[in-house]
Amino acid sequence: MTDTITRRAGGRAARREARSNPLAANLRPVHPGQEGGTYHPLSKAQMDRIHHAVLDALEQIGLADAPPSGVAYLTGAGAILGSDGRIRFPRALIEDTIAKANREITLFGRDPRHDMLLQGNRVHYGTAGAAVHVVEVNTRTYRESTVQDLHDAARIADQLDNIHFVQRPMVCRDIVDNREMDLNTLYACCAGTTKHVGTSFTEPGFVADAIEMLHLIAGGEDKWRERPFVSNSNCFVVPPMKFATESCLVMEECIRLGMPVLLLSAGQAGATAPAPIAGAIVQATAECLAGLVYVNAVKPGFPAIFGTWPFVSDLRTGAMSGGSGEQALLTAGCAQMHKYYGLPGGAAAGIADAKLPDMQAGWEQATSNVMAGLSGLNMVYEAAGMHASLLGFCLESLILGDDLIGQALRCTRGIEVDEDTLSLEVIRATCIGGPGHYLGAEQTLGRMQTDYLYPCIANRSSPKEWDELGKPDLIAKATEKKLKILSERAAARFDPVTDAAIRERFKIHLPA
Repeated sequence: MTDTITRRAGGRAARREARSNPLAANLRPVHPGQEGGTYHPLSKAQMDRIHHAVLDALEQIGLADAPPSGVAYLTGAGAILGSDGRIRFPRALIEDTIAKANREITLFGRDPRHDMLLQGNRVHYGTAGAAVHVVEVNTRTYRESTVQDLHDAARIADQLDNIHFVQRPMVCRDIVDNREMDLNTLYACCAGTTKHVGTSFTEPGFVADAIEMLHLIAGGEDKWRERPFVSNSNCFVVPPMKFATESCLVMEECIRLGMPVLLLSAGQAGATAPAPIAGAIVQATAECLAGLVYVNAVKPGFPAIFGTWPFVSDLRTGAMSGGSGEQALLTAGCAQMHKYYGLPGGAAAGIADAKLPDMQAGWEQATSNVMAGLSGLNMVYEAAGMHASLLGFCLESLILGDDLIGQALRCTRGIEVDEDTLSLEVIRATCIGGPGHYLGAEQTLGRMQTDYLYPCIANRSSPKEWDELGKPDLIAKATEKKLKILSERAAARFDPVTDAAIRERFKIHLPA
């Protein structure tokens, strides 16, 4: 009897140990590119009405302030320059552009494991933004963000399974010169992660220098052009319905030098976009379609992400309200319009208006992240770490966001219904002559890791266990993980020869 018990215990221990080991990527319950698209806040008829309003806006109102080169590209493609200086877009031009635009985009990582295929309802979550402060959770204070903070954010994101890309989430406030800031932003991100990186440029003249740095990192221009692992986040419009002249010139340079572009329209409902949610979607969609014409006029089929990023205002004060239910609806509605056109797209979610990673932040971040995933948004930007309506970035919140996004991805995955999951035979075997429960069933043990996602930081213990463990605090655990990651040199750092070449050519502020 003792031998039997020992053998059984050993078997359980072996199974427990096997379950504690990391699962192969193809067996994990969630993964980058999880298929969403089951949530539809807009009906087909409503999307048709939005589409026709978009075409009317582009044909009748158009956009102002294109640079001379943009005017040449756009009119050469068939747009019309009016006597009022506005460029208007005939319906046929918009429809032709949609038909020939790139419908599948791969955003590469420096490590091919992190490549992201943007198509259909494949969902990816990552960082973004231009926060000017870092949230210090221990002192509950805000301070100006630095290049070291940015590098640390990239290093942490590199270690988080559910953060799939790193677009610059904060500004290097300790670097005054704009050229140095842009180049050090690029260096800090790329030296912190081998995932895909997104960044922006202050002036078109800075792009060539950045590309030179990327050639050094990639190992040559040919390797960079084969697998461009950085994209340009480009605010090419100043809503409502005006081109941003300098940003358009940056975009032209990025296209020329092989850097994929995020066409970013970031109107604010009630301020720089119409207050109704549908109207904000109309304007953002119109602006991004104008941008798509622009990109394809420069280079047909060039990879461009359809970046409808309308934000919400608290109409009582005019302040931004990124953590609102209206923001979640805006983002999900935009995702539907991306699918309507069959274009790879991105929008913002996961923003907290809360100043700290507290309960308010939790519900704000979860609501929009879940709805973005369910709507099948390809690129969910600003999904973790953002507080104070994008003014602050919190490293602990980035780590907590990994758990939160994991649960959002599990919601996105949905419910599989097939012969095995219907479980009729398992129910029969359990209830008729069986143990009367499913705890030891082969099906239960087989699916406990592939179907169920377990948090890394969140605590699910009983009150008694929680007390015995010393009442662990969520924020303290996130801080502990942050310090552990930052205590080790980033695996993404460049080899000494490459790093020396970069530092010889550019003024790098991070220590070697």
